[in-house]
Amino acid sequence: MAITPVGSTSAAQWGIHPQLLLRSSITGKIASSSHNVTSRVSFMAAPSSSFFSRDSTLLNVGSPQTFNRRKGSRLIVRADADYYSVLGVSRNASKSEIKSAYRKLARSYHPDVNKEPGAEQKFKEISNAYEVLSDDEKRSIYDRFGEAGLKGSGMGMGDFSNPFDLFESLFEGMNRGAGSRGSWNGAIDGEDEYYSLVLNFKEAVFGIEKEIEISRLESCGTCNGSGAKPGTTPSRCSTCGGQGRVVSSTRTPLGIFQQSMTCSSCNGTGEISTPCNTCSGDGRVRKSKRISLKVPAGVDSGSRLRVRNEGNAGRKGGSPGDLFVVIEVISDPVLKRDDTNILYTCKVSYIDAILGTTIKVPTVDGIVDLKIPAGTQPNTTLVMAKKGVPFLNKNNMRGDQLVRVQVEIPKRLSNDERKLIEELADLSKGKTATSRR
Repeated sequence: MAITPVGSTSAAQWGIHPQLLLRSSITGKIASSSHNVTSRVSFMAAPSSSFFSRDSTLLNVGSPQTFNRRKGSRLIVRADADYYSVLGVSRNASKSEIKSAYRKLARSYHPDVNKEPGAEQKFKEISNAYEVLSDDEKRSIYDRFGEAGLKGSGMGMGDFSNPFDLFESLFEGMNRGAGSRGSWNGAIDGEDEYYSLVLNFKEAVFGIEKEIEISRLESCGTCNGSGAKPGTTPSRCSTCGGQGRVVSSTRTPLGIFQQSMTCSSCNGTGEISTPCNTCSGDGRVRKSKRISLKVPAGVDSGSRLRVRNEGNAGRKGGSPGDLFVVIEVISDPVLKRDDTNILYTCKVSYIDAILGTTIKVPTVDGIVDLKIPAGTQPNTTLVMAKKGVPFLNKNNMRGDQLVRVQVEIPKRLSNDERKLIEELADLSKGKTATSRR
């Protein structure tokens, strides 16, 4: 075995040339009200292809500037992987054993759960292995010729599909049979619902418990959520063969273009039935419900509260969605909020600024006395500790109230006031002259 360096990547050679793959991540989902479409484009050249030279160790694709602008494109040099070892199963493992191993490993290494370095790469390797071993045709080719056989045959491999799509499709369809590619019971999770809740300034600062009325889709009582008219028997959809999805493949000079979408004939259920008169075949009807919601202290406009399982009901046994409550706070005419601090501006006369005084200041806790020190300068900011907004989910910690002092200078003076100011000015000049001596 030899190690061949290609840039910063090394590939193990097992008597054959390493595969050179140019992958462009053009996997995307196109969702509409009636169809869920997933498209995948696989770019691949076999060792015999004239697109790459067998003796070449450096691939030049356009200029570096052009290559860098192709977002998501990368050059991968890989050695054959042992997919059975990746999943930790034997070579004669059944489909159910392979699926069970994938579920366990995928949950452990999913990037949303596992934040360790290398977890995402491991998750992708697990998904690649499962996509090949869960498909009878791909597994047969892999067992006979290895990974190179799959590449040479031009079949779509795990490395070309989105591992997160694979994860979602499997875990969204938990109720599918062990042979998921051959059967589908139509279980679809419910959509999330959103509710806008308006709070006044103090309710947002200190939190509040409110009862709200929401509108959501609930399981139809007439058909028990099946969507079929009572007394009728559903039949297998002839368009998708009961899978709930239809896949079309087109071979292009650069590879295989695959498009998967929800079957339009059965709307993804895999069955054709006479629709229920109450829910029109959806299996759900819209109803209102009152729920008690506890709003924590410290929320602000744009904050979202999540109430699990209070969204729309799932179809065909799917899990219900969640309710997201979006907070909107009415601003206070006097007190302004800056994160966890509260801002307030007060005005004092120049006499009070010189001599000092005590004033009444409004806070979220009520009216509080604030001492203005003698000699306070204009635009001085005084801090009222722990009179601000509680930290979200940390009620024992609060911000401050910051009071900005504006000193008012009179535009007009009476004769007596002018006389006193002039005497004060003379005294000030006298002190200045004495200090210079």
